[in-house]
Amino acid sequence: MPYHQATLTLPAYARGIHIITPLIEDAIEALIPHSSEAGLVHLFLQHTSASLAINENADPDVRLDTEDWLNRIAPADQPEYRHTLEGSDDLPAHFKSIMLGVSLTIPLINGALGLGMWQGIYLCEHRNHISQRKLVITVNT
Repeated sequence: MPYHQATLTLPAYARGIHIITPLIEDAIEALIPHSSEAGLVHLFLQHTSASLAINENADPDVRLDTEDWLNRIAPADQPEYRHTLEGSDDLPAHFKSIMLGVSLTIPLINGALGLGMWQGIYLCEHRNHISQRKLVITVNT
């Protein structure tokens, strides 16, 4: 089974939960031959203060509620945190990244991402001030 790989540079997003499914779909379309029917898509985010997730893609309140929930679980500005050199939001960002993870594997079905009707791929940006993020896309066809 051949592998195809590319690194997608994501724009700098504000802190929060962002649907990046269309960007990934475009990158996959450019990466694999149109004759590919089935396979696996692996996504790996090369960062420790952001994460990837799959969830609701229709109602933006899900993304807002998810961000609120994560901030309650791992709040910023905690006096017991030692890792604060990069800001009070840095260690909570690492915690959130650990909880959600930085990789996803999605089936390729009929040459497209095999997501459910209401599923979208999230970039969960956990920092207040960031730059671009790198996402490695590997497709096995």
